[in-house]
Formats: sequence, C-alpha cells, structure tokens
Amino acid sequence: MTNDKIALVTGANKGIGKEIARQLGELGHTVVIGSRDLARGEAAAKELVADGLRAEAVQLEVTSEQSVQAAATAIEREHGRLDVLVNNAAIIPDGDAAVSAIAAGALRAAYETNVIGVVLTTAAMLPLVRKAAGARIVNISSELGSLTRVGDPESEMSTMLMLGYNSSKAAVNMVTVMLANELRGTGILVNAADPGNCATDMGGWDALRTPAQGAAVAVRLATLDAAGPTGELHAESGRLPW
Repeated sequence: MTNDKIALVTGANKGIGKEIARQLGELGHTVVIGSRDLARGEAAAKELVADGLRAEAVQLEVTSEQSVQAAATAIEREHGRLDVLVNNAAIIPDGDAAVSAIAAGALRAAYETNVIGVVLTTAAMLPLVRKAAGARIVNISSELGSLTRVGDPESEMSTMLMLGYNSSKAAVNMVTVMLANELRGTGILVNAADPGNCATDMGGWDALRTPAQGAAVAVRLATLDAAGPTGELHAESGRLPW
C-alpha cells in the first residue's frame, strides 16, 4: 500500500517512535525519522526501507531552534509539505522525584524536551502542515498528565510522584488543546495520545505492553478522517479525561 502522505515522527530512532514510524509506513506514508543522533536515525530508516517501507532520516534535536529549523527546511526542500507530525521525543529526567525532592535541573530538563521541544518543533513545522490537505498533529502524552487521574487518591496514578514528567505531560495536554483551538476550521486535527507503559528504555523493559501496542493509538489519531476529534487525549481504550 502506498499513498502520497509525508509523516515526521520525532525521537523515532527507537522505541514507540520507531513503531509509530513503522506503522505509518505500513499504511503507505513516507516517514521521516527525526533523531537527535543522525546516524541512529539513518540506521532506523534503513531498517524500515529493508522491510519495504519508504523512510528517511533527518537530524532533529527538539531543544535546539537551529536544529528544528534546519529539519523543517530539509523537509520543505524534499517534500514541500507535511501531512502528519507526531511529537514523540520525550524524556523522564534523571532525578525525577516528588515536589519536595526534585532538583531544579531535573525539572528544567523535563520541560526543555517535553514541552518547549514540542512547541518549537510544532511552530517550525506548522507552515508545512498548513500546506497539506487535512493534516494531523499528534502529541505523545500520558495518563500521568491527567489531573483527573493523578488527582484521584484511589488511582495508581496518584502514587507515581514524578513531578518533571507528570507536570510536563500535563503541559503538553494544554499545548494540544490550545493548538487545536487555534487551528479549528482549518481541517487540521490536533490530539494527544497516551501509549501506556511500554517495554522501552523509558518505560522499563519489564512493562507488559510492547512498543507496537503503544504506537497504535498515535497512528489511529494520525490517520483520523475529517469527522475525527480534535483537542482530546486518547488511549487505546478511548478518550481520557484531562
């Protein structure tokens, strides 16, 4: 299956990002692997190409305005537009902890990548997204960014005291809603995806869900039809509360 859609996935040289790229490629998209380390991105792209998919790599460090702009320029030169943007790159910072214990550096690191990186990348790619017909933007978030879930003392979420990651994903949820509001009426749909805890470097290799399972919800949101939702947070089970 092939189509003419172009998709950029950040942080896609491994883990869930790589699986999102693979699944979009299997649906016929040309996938651009955004990777901080270009050699690793190129290796991931070659793996997808060997499997018969259309893939390429671009150097993309989401915390660097220069890198993000250079990636946007490269994609514009090669493809002229962007049909899908998946903001996947994220970290759980070293030293992430509860409010009373977290170091300022850990909190700053979480926001630099998980929030500011999403905003920088989206702003740089938006002119290309606007050139596509019915483009989709998906921000990878988490149930741990849901105030409703984390605020429920009966929920397991309430015991996961990682201020950097949790609060930065709550901020990503707000970015998602605000961007969806900004783009209403343009045909561009913007949503957040919760892949769940998957067996990756970030989630821990003892997690029960595979990266491929975690990628599925993002791929579904990236391929919504025109009647699909915008400004929402979804998991595999359906819509989650903010």
